[in-house]
Amino acid sequence: MQEENRHTGESNPDRISLRFGPFRLLRSERMLLDGDRPVRVGGRAMDILLTLVEQPGHTFSHDELMSRVWPDTFVEDVNVRAHISALRRALGDAPGGQSYLVTIPGRGYRFVGSLSNETAAPVVVAAPPRAQPSAWPVHLGRAHGRNEIIARIQAQLPQQRLISIVGPGGIGKTTVASTVADAVGGAYPDGIQWVDLATLDRDDTVPAATAFALGLDNFATDPTSGIVTTLRDRRMLLILDCCERVVRGAARIADSVLRGAPHVHMLATSRERLRTAGEYVVRLPPLGAPVATGELTVEQAMEYPAVQLFVERATAVLDSFNLTEDNLPTVMRICSRLEGIALAIELAAGSLPAFGLEQLAHLLEGRLRLTASGRRTAQPRHQTMQATLDWSYGTLPESERLVLQHMSVFDGGADLAAIRAVAADAAIDPVAVVENLAQLVDKSLVAAEINGATVRYRLLDTTRSYALDKLTASGELPVVTRRHAEWFLQRLQALSAGESGNLNEYTADLANIRAALDWAASQDGDAAFTLTLTLACVALWMELSLLGECRSRVGIALALLDRAGARDSTTELMLRAALGTSLMYTSGPVEAAEALWTRVLELAEMFDDIQYQLRALYGLWLYKILVCEYRAALALAQHFQRVAQSSDGMPDLAAAHRLMSMALHYLGDQAGTRDEAQRSLQLPIAEDRRAQTARYGVDQNVGARVMLARSLWLLGFPDQAMEVAQASVDEAAEIGHANSTCLAVADGACLVAVWIGDVAASDRFAAMLADYAERHTLGVWRTYSSAMRGRVLAQNGGAPEGIALLRAALHDLRDTPHDIRFQLYLVWLAEALWIAGEFNDSLNAIDQTLERAERTEERWYLPELLRIRGELLIQQGDPDAIAAAQQHFAQSLHFAREQKARSWELRTAISIARVPSSGDDARASLRSVLDGFREGFETADLRAARRLLSELES
Repeated sequence: MQEENRHTGESNPDRISLRFGPFRLLRSERMLLDGDRPVRVGGRAMDILLTLVEQPGHTFSHDELMSRVWPDTFVEDVNVRAHISALRRALGDAPGGQSYLVTIPGRGYRFVGSLSNETAAPVVVAAPPRAQPSAWPVHLGRAHGRNEIIARIQAQLPQQRLISIVGPGGIGKTTVASTVADAVGGAYPDGIQWVDLATLDRDDTVPAATAFALGLDNFATDPTSGIVTTLRDRRMLLILDCCERVVRGAARIADSVLRGAPHVHMLATSRERLRTAGEYVVRLPPLGAPVATGELTVEQAMEYPAVQLFVERATAVLDSFNLTEDNLPTVMRICSRLEGIALAIELAAGSLPAFGLEQLAHLLEGRLRLTASGRRTAQPRHQTMQATLDWSYGTLPESERLVLQHMSVFDGGADLAAIRAVAADAAIDPVAVVENLAQLVDKSLVAAEINGATVRYRLLDTTRSYALDKLTASGELPVVTRRHAEWFLQRLQALSAGESGNLNEYTADLANIRAALDWAASQDGDAAFTLTLTLACVALWMELSLLGECRSRVGIALALLDRAGARDSTTELMLRAALGTSLMYTSGPVEAAEALWTRVLELAEMFDDIQYQLRALYGLWLYKILVCEYRAALALAQHFQRVAQSSDGMPDLAAAHRLMSMALHYLGDQAGTRDEAQRSLQLPIAEDRRAQTARYGVDQNVGARVMLARSLWLLGFPDQAMEVAQASVDEAAEIGHANSTCLAVADGACLVAVWIGDVAASDRFAAMLADYAERHTLGVWRTYSSAMRGRVLAQNGGAPEGIALLRAALHDLRDTPHDIRFQLYLVWLAEALWIAGEFNDSLNAIDQTLERAERTEERWYLPELLRIRGELLIQQGDPDAIAAAQQHFAQSLHFAREQKARSWELRTAISIARVPSSGDDARASLRSVLDGFREGFETADLRAARRLLSELES
């Protein structure tokens, strides 16, 4: 039996050893020491090392090495490569990062380390242990977010003899495999053997590398049969790590072991599956990461594996780091940007000492290349993200590299048709693009995202940045970027022409469309193309209610047109019309909008373009409505009707009736409002409803329902009013048009809910309006939503908060002081102040609204204004208050009856009946008004009227 310890030299103290780096090579003992620790090197590998160090810097050919190491024996040259790979793993890198053993392509190998001779005394070291088959890489840290997958692999290992862990580079495949090995080691009597295939670049080297890992280092030909013979009776786990560069060779070894060694189970890690019989594939997804814009607490964020990993590594490199509420948004941005790639997150955290958190986030958003070094003990391919991507990219055939490069111009992925159109060129045809795309998906370099029948393909951001750099270096970026922009122009033109109706496809490609616009407007782009593409986008922006984006992009295009000196063109006509529409719904009725629409009308009449005449008249009508010039608005609506009749367009006539209904409503003709709204709804809806909505900024059917709901409530039909208002919201949501939904909620449903006293519905609609306005960047609707929430709060016991919101909304509207809703919100402020007991301020607000009503002829709310002023006079307690109040009530009744506004009449009748000096006539008048209602008996006003009558009669 070998002694536990032995001398490493003869008794001669003057024996010579060779030193290089941290190593000493004792030639006579055939021993390699790392410090005082023996390094396990096989017999044949030691022969090769001893041969190479004889002449440092000399290139030894394959033949020379084989004649030295295997004299008089025929062996395949794969044996040399296998043992060279083993030596490289044992020695690691020399100072400076270069390997001690260098391959000279086509010639052989040489040793390039700096050697020195030294005399060494006898050294006593522990005897090198017998090679254990259970040696596998030690995993440092936790496998964050992988517990479920690790448990699944553990559960499947007894039934599945080959499990492949598949995923992109840096995702954590080796970490999962080593964690599984830690967990299941006791289940295999003959242990676990790890075979590292990372350094191999030829399939025929896999058997030799596997044999060497198993301790079989003396074989003359293909060692596969020896491997199978050795493993035939063993009960062990064999792990083939990093198979992607030699996937065919790994598949052949795995197949041979499956057939010949029935008790051996295998794990494989690879970027792609082995595609061998009996393989069970586990795809490793990115680590879960929070949405960058989400609102989470520190505790909630730490439930995400990506954040856990970042915090663990950040704390390890910077002991002062601590995740707090203040830095949490930045950490979430970083983790979201890195898309759950474990290695990228580790490397980013490792860069904290150099950049700090905010600067790191900024650099990552600017496509920082993650070249910061990771752990020194990591495999070279895992020490930087660049190395990982170089590793993956280097394994691809040229055709797959081309497709990967061309895909980098897509922002947020694309469907197959787009990729085929953009990636194909003279070097690769569309059919080959599809074939290579399938290979890239299989190799985990492209993610296939399946949603029902739709499949989109996407590069992870780190891979996309890398591929984009390769495309830039190739000089092909301008050509491919133009093809990308031209493809989306073609798609958008089909949308504008009504040839493609699946809006979801366009929504998914918004990032690509924005990228195309950015390129077109850049120095590398094309001004003429920018104008064409911008025009093609207008229908989409209108459809998706992206009116803020429409305004800014169209503004850029018009600036280009002005610089080019092109005037009186159809392009100018269309661009100014788009800008006019977007301006009205994002900034309100600014004077620039009137000038825009006047110019559009002038151009449309010049070109005899009926449709743009209608759009211009609509824009001018909308401006007049919003600045409360209702007589002018009614005249424009009638002009619109005349032009629409000449176009033989029923949907345009429907729009004309809606425009007239709205003007009549504000002028106080509620019966006329109802009739015009009903006429609008009775006419056919446009065949291309989407195009008509894009033309006018809102859906005309939804708008007509809003006016019908308001007139029905005023005319004394509260139940029908709420039913129609809800129908307008449902219809707007069904067609998926945000601006129309905001109109239906703010001007219809929420308003009617406030009038009938349904606090819950008011609150629900106000929240809905705020959500839509925020998500779609509809600035003016945001202001309206603040007013709505203020009214609901005041109605619901929160008068101080409601007053603050209403005042803020009115302040925002003072830039457009004639805004159509200003009067309504001022009345709401007066009511909130009344509730809060601030009677003088409330009275001042009502007086302002009465002055506006007189100046603008805004009559629809006049009966209620007069009633509220009478109530406030009574609250002041002035001796002459009751007489003055009764005078206001009388005026209120007069205007309510003139407008046939039974709901205002009921409220005024209630106020009159509450006056202590009112007699039987007031009570009889209230009874008469109440008896005129045929519905709405559970609304707040009708309940109050019945309760008051009961009190008076008792």
